[in-house]
Amino acid sequence: MGGFFGVVTKRSKLQEERQQDELARKANLSECLRSLYYGTDYHSHLGNQRGGLLVCDDNGRLKRSIHDISNAQFRTKFQDDLRDLDGATHGIGSISDTGDQPLMLFSGLGHFGLTMVGKITNLQSLCQAAFRNNHVLFAEKAGDSVNPTELAASLVSMEGNFKAGILNAQNKIEGSCSMLILSKEGVWAVRDRYGRTPVVIGESEGSYAATFETCAFPNLGYKVVRWLGPGEAVLLTQDGIQNVLPPRPEMKICAFLWIYYGFPASSYEGINVEHVRNRCGEMLAKHEGIEEARKSFDAVVGVPDSGTAHALGYAQAAGLPYRRAFVKYTPTWPRSFIPANQSSRALVASMKLLPVEDFVKDNRLLFCEDSVVRGTQLRDTIVRLKELGVKEIHMRAACPPILFNCKYLNFSPARTVMELASRRAIAYLEGDCEKNLDEYMKEGSEKYEAMVRKVSEELHLTSLKYQTLDDMIRAIGLPKEKLCTYCWDGKD
Repeated sequence: MGGFFGVVTKRSKLQEERQQDELARKANLSECLRSLYYGTDYHSHLGNQRGGLLVCDDNGRLKRSIHDISNAQFRTKFQDDLRDLDGATHGIGSISDTGDQPLMLFSGLGHFGLTMVGKITNLQSLCQAAFRNNHVLFAEKAGDSVNPTELAASLVSMEGNFKAGILNAQNKIEGSCSMLILSKEGVWAVRDRYGRTPVVIGESEGSYAATFETCAFPNLGYKVVRWLGPGEAVLLTQDGIQNVLPPRPEMKICAFLWIYYGFPASSYEGINVEHVRNRCGEMLAKHEGIEEARKSFDAVVGVPDSGTAHALGYAQAAGLPYRRAFVKYTPTWPRSFIPANQSSRALVASMKLLPVEDFVKDNRLLFCEDSVVRGTQLRDTIVRLKELGVKEIHMRAACPPILFNCKYLNFSPARTVMELASRRAIAYLEGDCEKNLDEYMKEGSEKYEAMVRKVSEELHLTSLKYQTLDDMIRAIGLPKEKLCTYCWDGKD
């Protein structure tokens, strides 16, 4: 995944010298850079490969800093660069797991910078089209391919102005692409054409900011003033917010934002993440049956961190105690979905979770988890619990079985669907992981129940149940047609 933050401040505000923390006082930071530095950092839970800051002064001069953040926190890597970046009136920042961002470019549109969140699924065909036209030379790489951010920038620069360029990129890119563009005019905030990821505008005493995560706003003094619609674009300047492109009618925002990778304090489409997760837990308990839950379990446990809110909702609805049978060591370990390879994910998962033995031994525990994706980390966790003397381990997932790899976002990428626990179960039952998929998606059907039992056996669970798709959608509170549920039902 990844995230971004952009800010525009008035020159008068730069001179106010609002120094609200020790770092700002020592560095004598401008309000622009202070907001950019901390605002970008509030997206660190979305990626841990590369971080970048790009700023622009009144004369259109750009200055940039990019660091590898895979083994150090964002703030630690950038705090020594702040003096060199200071003096700007506007800037953009990025947390990325796909390559260097933001990029600085020079084209017919002038000197500008760009950062994006998303996944360009037709990357190779767009590159080949550019090569055939013989007018593009790509300089940046991401793995063995072109940096998708540079490709997005090239599509923007093909037109005579930013508005036309943004529209060109939106119409040609398949997958998803939300962008922040930095130019001498200000910050262009652009949401993906189907709104698969969020872009939110905030204001603070005449300064304006664009963010992926609304949790970046409160401590920096910003209030939400606008939720960009699908495909909508605005230009943030010292004078205010200018409309560039209107919102499009169709939205397909990623439902997993609320279920898993979104930050609990953030809201998307005005709907808070923590609240949705509590409702998911409540619905799991009601689907179980309150009396049945009270008879079957001694306590409810959340798999930290994203499973915690689901578990709290379940415990409250069922009238059961909530216990922290696991605590997460957060200072140095990232979220386990971020590393690209399985061995790294397994290491993160095994090292960051620390058991509280007094809440495990001889107990019948109901674990709430946001999802069951590959299942490998869960299986290792369950083995550890059994070694500690747990009596029974029941698992309730806050979303349905995941049957398809996401093709719209760089979220927990997998090389093959056979990495998914549900597909491995189908392959075991059918001899082919593609066979009878429609039947396995029917909640309560014979094949569905057989798949769930097989996953439960693979994970060494006493029992396993999944949230129904309808209940998950009700917990989010948006109509199904406005949500992307491709991971669960394969529908675009």
